[in-house]
Amino acid sequence: MTAIEFTTTIEGSADEARIHCMGDLNVRADEAMEAAYAAAAALGASRITLEFEDVGYINSTGIALIVRLLTAARADGRTVRAVGLTPHYRHLFEITRLSDYMEILDDAPIGAAATPGGEGA
Repeated sequence: MTAIEFTTTIEGSADEARIHCMGDLNVRADEAMEAAYAAAAALGASRITLEFEDVGYINSTGIALIVRLLTAARADGRTVRAVGLTPHYRHLFEITRLSDYMEILDDAPIGAAATPGGEGA
């Protein structure tokens, strides 16, 4: 399996920054995730939404990168939520307890309350 390069785009404001993730979230995504968080922080965003609709693969290193982003956000007083996870990755976020530290949603229009997704969300 050939890995698909991980990239991000960021949009938002002081209320919310959205990090649209594309590609495979693995060891090669480290710099892109760090830069995306820095860009969201530079906006002064109080909430960060990670969009996973275009992520095809997340491995254990990718999970660690998300944990690192969550740790930085928590230290900076920001909340984090995730949208667009496949059922497989939603389950993975639940069993790894990432869902204890971030809201997991089916959809979240920018600046709006989102539709909670799945059981227990």
